[in-house]
Amino acid sequence: MSWVRSERVAVVDFETTGMGPQQGARATEVGLVVLEGGVVVDRYASLMHTGVEVPPFIERLTGISNAMLEKAPGAREVMEAVHERTQGCPMVAHNASFDRGFWVAEMLRAGVDASTTPFICTVKLSRRLYPMAPNCKLGTLAAFHQLEPQGRAHRALADAMTTALLWQRIGQDVLPSVQAALDGAPLSLALMEQLQALPVARWPKAAREARRGLQVALPI
Repeated sequence: MSWVRSERVAVVDFETTGMGPQQGARATEVGLVVLEGGVVVDRYASLMHTGVEVPPFIERLTGISNAMLEKAPGAREVMEAVHERTQGCPMVAHNASFDRGFWVAEMLRAGVDASTTPFICTVKLSRRLYPMAPNCKLGTLAAFHQLEPQGRAHRALADAMTTALLWQRIGQDVLPSVQAALDGAPLSLALMEQLQALPVARWPKAAREARRGLQVALPI
C-alpha cells in the first residue's frame, strides 16, 4: 500500500466482560498492533484487572478466567502503556463502535480524554468491498482472504493481528477504486476514514478532494 510516509495507525482489540461500558462491562484484555507506512512496528498485549467478574459464557469464549485476571496488572497501568504507544494516532478496529466504546471508557479511567480519537472500521470497509463474503465476522473474512492464522480467536492480540492483516488487504483492494483519482498521491488514513462512510461509487470523488488537500502539504 502507498501511505503517507509519516502516518501511524494502531489496530486495537478488546476482550471484555460484556457488550458495552454503558451496561457496566469492563475490558479484560487489550491487544495493540502499531503500523507505520503499512508495516508493523510495535505490538502490545496485556490482561487487565478491573474487579468486574467474567461471566461463564465469556470465559468459555475467550479462555480468560477470573483467576487469570486476579494476577493481571490494573487497567489504569495497562491503558497508560497503550496510550504511550499510540500517542493519539488514528485507530483501526473490527466492528469499531464496540472497541471505541471501551477505548474511550478505559482511557478516561486512566485520566485520558480519548473521545475524539479517529476510528476506522474494517467491518464498514469490508461490507463495501466484499459483498460476496458470507458475512463480515473477522474469522469469516480471514478465511475468505486466506489470511495466515494468528492464534486463538477472541484473544486480543491474535484478533488485533488478524485485523491488521485484513487492514493491509483492504488497503490493497481500495486502491483500484481511487488510484486514478489520487493521480500519484498516497492513500491516506484521513481518506480511509472518509471512505468507510461512503458507497464505493463516491470514492473517486472523495479521493480527488483528498488529493487537492494534499497538494498544499505534500509534493505530488
